[in-house]
Amino acid sequence: MILLSIDPGFERLGLAIIEKEGRNKETLLYSECFKTSSKLPHHERLRLIGNKIKDIIEEYKPTTLATEKLFFTSNQKTVIPVAEARGVILYIAGIYNLAVFEYSPPEIKVAVTGYGKSDKQQIMSMIPQLITLQKNITSDDEFDAIAIGLTHYAISRI
Repeated sequence: MILLSIDPGFERLGLAIIEKEGRNKETLLYSECFKTSSKLPHHERLRLIGNKIKDIIEEYKPTTLATEKLFFTSNQKTVIPVAEARGVILYIAGIYNLAVFEYSPPEIKVAVTGYGKSDKQQIMSMIPQLITLQKNITSDDEFDAIAIGLTHYAISRI
């Protein structure tokens, strides 16, 4: 099974394609932190996000999308743009008939570190122990996308 995993965002979008066959360990096929420029109009940024998701789906042919549930506690001014980006992501997933699964931040933290209140650094340090990384990843958004995908495989027991 090939999974598209997304850490939703408006300015930065964490993306990962993870494959798992049978009882084999998950394989990271692709990951990226996709960025949109704040200099672009709002609708153009949403279009770029949609096109990026379409391109990834067409290239890797995932059957499933795993994403993070919308969860905001501190930065209230980004809630609406992130929600709109999630809407674009879910719309594109629907066009391609992907099964969609959503996970809360505590579910992701428990699946990756075993502790529901883990910080970013703990998650980032666990990812290389759970899946082989073929490149040096520096973006926490990219790490989060990988963590969301690993959560899906752990919870769904695929």
